[in-house]
Amino acid sequence: MEVKVLGTGCSNCKATVKLVEEIAKERGASITMEKVEDIQDIMKFNIMSTPGVVIDGVVVHAGGIPSREKVEAWFG
Repeated sequence: MEVKVLGTGCSNCKATVKLVEEIAKERGASITMEKVEDIQDIMKFNIMSTPGVVIDGVVVHAGGIPSREKVEAWFG
């Protein structure tokens, strides 16, 4: 599973990366994490607020830190 966290490196973006990695590990999910910080690359996903989360090419979240429950749902 390929996970991208879109954001400029703010505290919310860092917290989102940590949360996703933590829950993936708890669930035993094999992920490839990529942090996308270049604004031009972020704009390609058509999100207006960060952090954003993209899983296997699909935007699943944008704006603010996602809830633990929402992240858990991504990993079944």
